[in-house]
Amino acid sequence: MNIAQNLIDNLWQDYTALNPHTLAIHDLIAAKGKVSNDHIAIRTFNLPNVNIAALSKYFTNLGYVPADTYNFEQKKLDAQHFEHPDKSLPKVFISELRLQDFSQKLQNTVSNLINQVPKDAYDNWNFPCIGRPWSLNYTTYQELLAESEYAAWVAAFGFRANHFTVYVNDHPAFDDLKSLNDFIIAAGYPLNESGGIIKGSQKVFLEQSSTLAGKVDLKFDDQTQNIPACYYEFAQRFPLPNGQIFQGFVTGSADKIFESTNTRQ
Repeated sequence: MNIAQNLIDNLWQDYTALNPHTLAIHDLIAAKGKVSNDHIAIRTFNLPNVNIAALSKYFTNLGYVPADTYNFEQKKLDAQHFEHPDKSLPKVFISELRLQDFSQKLQNTVSNLINQVPKDAYDNWNFPCIGRPWSLNYTTYQELLAESEYAAWVAAFGFRANHFTVYVNDHPAFDDLKSLNDFIIAAGYPLNESGGIIKGSQKVFLEQSSTLAGKVDLKFDDQTQNIPACYYEFAQRFPLPNGQIFQGFVTGSADKIFESTNTRQ
């Protein structure tokens, strides 16, 4: 059994179960040809047991290797992506919130959440899609939201794929990202317009777009609320001067993609 593929499959099953609209979009695209996945993204905090170094081990233990690192100054995030020698497996993009750049109250709240994670949970090879392993009430979520959309999202949804990504280059029915975007819009799914529907360009060797996160009824300790969950991304990659297809990410574009889960959208 390919354990790396099994982990990706589990992440996909969790992602689509939580976000039925992503499976509906996938099926629409798949009806026109095979869908390849460019990358998945996971969000976390820069605390020892759950930071990029810690979460990436669940993937590097399965053959993934570290690639480029990224800094998102405005969002107060660091990130790194990982690639597998088996190119049929998607890249993994892990970002972490720099807690020291936020208020002491937010830092304490997040630390209290992470401290609730059962110690044996970290021994589970499936930890990247364990979900939310802590208690959270809606007031605490709102307090985090007031300071950081990202912190509130991770607090609410825990460890799981924040998004999967259709690799446009491999799809036989779409010549470019714009044609896929037009198809998605015509099907009735709104796209993230922050920074323009298409983020990036051929000049930076990557174009990206995404849906807005679908809202789901999420259970908190004290009540259920309808909040933005995950989104679906679409990417087209272009060749570098050496002829090889660019495999990295562009911070200016990814910065706007992050906003797909913002509550104000």
